[in-house]
Amino acid sequence: MYKSLFFAFLFISLAGFGQKGNKYDSTLKIGKAGYRINCMNRSVDRNTLTIRPVGFKSDAREATLELKGRVVSAEIDDLNNDGFPDVIIFVIDANDKLSLLSIASRDNERMEPIYFPDITNDMKLSSGYRGKDKYELDMGGNGILNRTFPIYEADTSIKVPTNKIRLIKYQVVPGDQGTLRFKALTNKDIIVN
Repeated sequence: MYKSLFFAFLFISLAGFGQKGNKYDSTLKIGKAGYRINCMNRSVDRNTLTIRPVGFKSDAREATLELKGRVVSAEIDDLNNDGFPDVIIFVIDANDKLSLLSIASRDNERMEPIYFPDITNDMKLSSGYRGKDKYELDMGGNGILNRTFPIYEADTSIKVPTNKIRLIKYQVVPGDQGTLRFKALTNKDIIVN
Protein backbone atom coordinates (compact mmCIF):
# COMPACT_ATOMS: atom_id res chain seq x y z
CA MET A 1 0.00 0.00 0.00
CA TYR A 2 2.75 2.45 0.97
CA LYS A 3 4.67 1.54 -2.16
CA SER A 4 1.62 2.37 -4.31
CA LEU A 5 1.15 5.71 -2.54
CA PHE A 6 4.82 6.53 -2.99
CA PHE A 7 4.69 5.87 -6.75
CA ALA A 8 1.44 7.84 -7.08
CA PHE A 9 3.08 10.80 -5.28
CA LEU A 10 6.21 10.45 -7.41
CA PHE A 11 4.12 10.39 -10.61
CA ILE A 12 2.13 13.50 -9.57
CA SER A 13 5.33 15.31 -8.62
CA LEU A 14 7.04 14.45 -11.90
CA ALA A 15 3.93 15.26 -13.97
CA GLY A 16 4.14 18.91 -12.95
CA PHE A 17 7.92 19.03 -13.12
CA GLY A 18 8.23 20.25 -16.73
CA GLN A 19 5.48 22.85 -16.36
CA LYS A 20 7.42 25.13 -14.01
CA GLY A 21 10.35 25.74 -16.35
CA ASN A 22 12.45 22.92 -14.95
CA LYS A 23 14.56 20.70 -17.14
CA TYR A 24 12.75 17.83 -18.86
CA ASP A 25 14.90 14.70 -19.20
CA SER A 26 13.26 11.34 -19.79
CA THR A 27 14.02 8.05 -21.48
CA LEU A 28 11.04 6.15 -22.92
CA LYS A 29 11.44 2.62 -24.28
CA ILE A 30 9.43 -0.28 -25.60
CA GLY A 31 11.64 -3.32 -25.13
CA LYS A 32 15.20 -2.23 -25.83
CA ALA A 33 14.39 0.61 -28.25
CA GLY A 34 13.13 4.10 -27.56
CA TYR A 35 14.13 7.73 -27.12
CA ARG A 36 15.86 9.99 -24.65
CA ILE A 37 14.20 13.40 -24.62
CA ASN A 38 16.03 16.35 -23.12
CA CYS A 39 15.02 20.02 -22.91
CA MET A 40 16.36 22.62 -20.47
CA ASN A 41 13.00 24.50 -20.43
CA ARG A 42 14.73 27.73 -19.46
CA SER A 43 12.58 30.15 -21.43
CA VAL A 44 9.12 29.71 -22.87
CA ASP A 45 10.27 31.78 -25.87
CA ARG A 46 13.20 29.59 -26.91
CA ASN A 47 14.43 26.15 -25.93
CA THR A 48 16.59 23.47 -27.48
CA LEU A 49 15.04 20.01 -27.61
CA THR A 50 17.28 16.98 -28.13
CA ILE A 51 15.82 13.63 -29.15
CA ARG A 52 18.32 10.79 -28.97
CA PRO A 53 17.46 7.33 -30.33
CA VAL A 54 18.09 4.47 -27.88
CA GLY A 55 18.62 0.91 -29.10
CA PHE A 56 18.49 1.92 -32.77
CA LYS A 57 20.97 0.69 -35.35
CA SER A 58 24.36 2.34 -34.96
CA ASP A 59 23.95 4.89 -37.76
CA ALA A 60 20.80 6.49 -36.23
CA ARG A 61 21.53 10.08 -35.25
CA GLU A 62 20.02 12.35 -32.63
CA ALA A 63 17.89 15.34 -33.60
CA THR A 64 18.11 18.84 -32.12
CA LEU A 65 15.24 21.29 -32.59
CA GLU A 66 14.53 24.85 -31.48
CA LEU A 67 11.17 25.22 -29.66
CA LYS A 68 8.93 28.11 -28.75
CA GLY A 69 7.60 26.59 -25.55
CA ARG A 70 8.49 24.08 -22.85
CA VAL A 71 8.35 20.29 -22.93
CA VAL A 72 5.86 19.06 -20.32
CA SER A 73 5.67 15.32 -21.07
CA ALA A 74 6.13 12.60 -23.66
CA GLU A 75 4.53 9.25 -24.48
CA ILE A 76 5.75 6.26 -26.48
CA ASP A 77 3.82 3.78 -28.63
CA ASP A 78 4.04 2.12 -32.04
CA LEU A 79 2.00 4.82 -33.78
CA ASN A 80 2.52 3.64 -37.37
CA ASN A 81 2.19 -0.10 -36.55
CA ASP A 82 5.56 -1.06 -38.00
CA GLY A 83 6.84 -2.88 -34.91
CA PHE A 84 9.15 -0.06 -33.77
CA PRO A 85 8.54 2.62 -31.12
CA ASP A 86 7.50 6.18 -31.94
CA VAL A 87 7.23 9.13 -29.57
CA ILE A 88 4.90 12.08 -28.98
CA ILE A 89 6.34 15.10 -27.15
CA PHE A 90 3.91 17.58 -25.56
CA VAL A 91 4.91 21.25 -25.58
CA ILE A 92 3.19 24.20 -23.89
CA ASP A 93 3.70 27.73 -25.19
CA ALA A 94 3.64 31.17 -23.53
CA ASN A 95 -0.17 31.30 -23.88
CA ASP A 96 -0.59 27.88 -22.19
CA LYS A 97 -1.52 26.31 -25.53
CA LEU A 98 -0.61 22.63 -25.69
CA SER A 99 0.81 21.26 -28.93
CA LEU A 100 2.70 18.14 -29.90
CA LEU A 101 5.70 16.93 -31.84
CA SER A 102 5.76 13.35 -33.08
CA ILE A 103 8.72 11.29 -34.18
CA ALA A 104 8.56 7.91 -35.92
CA SER A 105 11.24 5.27 -36.11
CA ARG A 106 11.83 3.89 -39.60
CA ASP A 107 13.02 0.32 -39.02
CA ASN A 108 15.09 1.53 -36.03
CA GLU A 109 17.50 3.07 -38.56
CA ARG A 110 16.40 6.70 -38.56
CA MET A 111 13.89 9.13 -37.07
CA GLU A 112 11.40 11.19 -39.04
CA PRO A 113 8.55 13.56 -38.15
CA ILE A 114 4.89 12.61 -38.09
CA TYR A 115 2.86 15.60 -39.26
CA PHE A 116 -0.17 16.66 -37.20
CA PRO A 117 -3.00 18.53 -38.97
CA ASP A 118 -4.07 22.04 -38.06
CA ILE A 119 -7.63 21.68 -36.79
CA THR A 120 -8.63 25.06 -38.20
CA ASN A 121 -8.28 23.60 -41.72
CA ASP A 122 -11.28 21.30 -41.06
CA MET A 123 -14.55 23.23 -40.66
CA LYS A 124 -16.44 20.28 -39.15
CA LEU A 125 -13.83 19.38 -36.52
CA SER A 126 -13.07 23.02 -35.64
CA SER A 127 -16.70 24.08 -35.17
CA GLY A 128 -16.85 25.53 -31.63
CA TYR A 129 -13.07 25.18 -31.16
CA ARG A 130 -11.16 27.68 -28.98
CA GLY A 131 -8.24 25.60 -27.79
CA LYS A 132 -7.73 24.04 -24.35
CA ASP A 133 -6.74 20.76 -25.99
CA LYS A 134 -5.85 17.62 -24.07
CA TYR A 135 -4.09 14.69 -25.69
CA GLU A 136 -3.52 11.10 -24.62
CA LEU A 137 -2.72 7.79 -26.23
CA ASP A 138 -5.40 5.08 -26.16
CA MET A 139 -4.78 2.38 -23.60
CA GLY A 140 -3.66 -0.93 -25.05
CA GLY A 141 -0.88 0.25 -27.34
CA ASN A 142 -2.96 0.48 -30.52
CA GLY A 143 -1.32 3.70 -31.77
CA ILE A 144 -4.51 5.80 -31.51
CA LEU A 145 -4.14 9.38 -30.25
CA ASN A 146 -7.14 10.98 -28.51
CA ARG A 147 -7.67 14.73 -28.57
CA THR A 148 -10.38 16.41 -26.49
CA PHE A 149 -11.38 20.03 -26.09
CA PRO A 150 -14.41 21.98 -24.81
CA ILE A 151 -16.91 23.16 -27.42
CA TYR A 152 -18.00 26.81 -27.47
CA GLU A 153 -20.94 28.55 -29.10
CA ALA A 154 -20.33 30.27 -32.45
CA ASP A 155 -21.03 33.64 -30.77
CA THR A 156 -17.56 34.71 -29.57
CA SER A 157 -19.03 37.05 -26.96
CA ILE A 158 -20.01 33.93 -24.98
CA LYS A 159 -16.92 33.17 -22.93
CA VAL A 160 -17.94 29.91 -21.25
CA PRO A 161 -17.98 26.56 -23.06
CA THR A 162 -21.11 24.53 -23.67
CA ASN A 163 -21.63 21.35 -21.68
CA LYS A 164 -19.98 19.33 -24.46
CA ILE A 165 -16.47 18.24 -25.30
CA ARG A 166 -15.29 16.94 -28.66
CA LEU A 167 -13.28 13.72 -28.82
CA ILE A 168 -11.24 13.17 -31.97
CA LYS A 169 -9.33 9.92 -32.53
CA TYR A 170 -6.27 10.12 -34.79
CA GLN A 171 -4.23 7.40 -36.45
CA VAL A 172 -0.91 7.63 -38.29
CA VAL A 173 -1.20 7.01 -42.04
CA PRO A 174 1.16 7.37 -45.02
CA GLY A 175 1.27 10.93 -46.35
CA ASP A 176 2.66 12.53 -49.48
CA GLN A 177 6.06 11.43 -50.79
CA GLY A 178 6.60 8.78 -48.11
CA THR A 179 5.93 11.03 -45.12
CA LEU A 180 3.74 10.08 -42.16
CA ARG A 181 0.80 12.08 -40.85
CA PHE A 182 -2.01 11.87 -38.33
CA LYS A 183 -5.48 11.48 -39.80
CA ALA A 184 -8.74 11.95 -37.91
CA LEU A 185 -10.54 8.60 -37.80
CA THR A 186 -13.60 9.41 -35.73
CA ASN A 187 -15.03 12.26 -33.75
CA LYS A 188 -17.95 12.67 -31.40
CA ASP A 189 -19.34 15.29 -29.09
CA ILE A 190 -19.83 14.15 -25.51
CA ILE A 191 -22.13 15.80 -22.98
CA VAL A 192 -20.40 16.50 -19.65
CA ASN A 193 -21.96 17.66 -16.41
